[in-house]
Amino acid sequence: MSTVTGTQPGSAPALRFAAGVLRPLLNVIVTMAAVVVLWIVFLEVYDLDPLVAKSPVDIFHYLFTGTDADAHRSLVSSGLGRTLLDAGFGFVAGLVAAVVVAVVFVLSRSVEQALLPVAVVLRSVPLVAMTPLITLVFGRGLMATTVISGLIVFFPALVTMAFGLRSASRQAADLCRAYGAGDWTVARKVMLPSAVPAFFASARVGVPGALIGALLAEWLSTGQGLGYAMLKDSSTFDYDHLWASVAVLTAVSALAYNIIAAVETVALARFAPNIRPGT
Repeated sequence: MSTVTGTQPGSAPALRFAAGVLRPLLNVIVTMAAVVVLWIVFLEVYDLDPLVAKSPVDIFHYLFTGTDADAHRSLVSSGLGRTLLDAGFGFVAGLVAAVVVAVVFVLSRSVEQALLPVAVVLRSVPLVAMTPLITLVFGRGLMATTVISGLIVFFPALVTMAFGLRSASRQAADLCRAYGAGDWTVARKVMLPSAVPAFFASARVGVPGALIGALLAEWLSTGQGLGYAMLKDSSTFDYDHLWASVAVLTAVSALAYNIIAAVETVALARFAPNIRPGT
């Protein structure tokens, strides 16, 4: 007589959760492997001078196996810490501002019609041209880097969040209003939960944008972090540190992107179980 063994009643959600968390880790490994392959192919195709163009093996030796590897890692990590601080503040500020403005736009068509053209004009101005003005107004510290990095995050997130908020069920919104709910209650109870996928899509896109904004601010304004260090490396011919900084930033960006994807898996299981992560 044969027996059939099945999974425990609660094992399926646990397996989905584990898969959702492990998948981003696998994605990081695959992404970095692809970057290394493209890196090697790029160097081979263009036959660049080894003095300038460093290979993955060179950077691994620089950071891990060389005689001064400890000092090199300390140098890169100190600059990375400042860049992550700048990017983190800009990421949070830009994302929060986008959510708030998107809610206001969805609830008030007149406000959207008045302010959206201003946002479009600001978006069309190159941030490099705006950086001196931002530095003049906010100084050369954390506030300036937050504004510059936040602006890069803000505009794509605003469009995505507005679309996500408008995708909320009209029937659910009308039902809430029928029971006396105001616009802000409808936004909080109906629109924002429906926009959870849009929020995480904005967050995923915003991670590399925030890093780019932080590097730009460090290049042109603050003189700190990996952004300024890489600018100095190009003038002092310290190409090992330059390539190591780029490699570390690429790895951190991929890791942060996939951490958000893992958090998205957990959040969607709670707020939107019928929606697959990454959609």
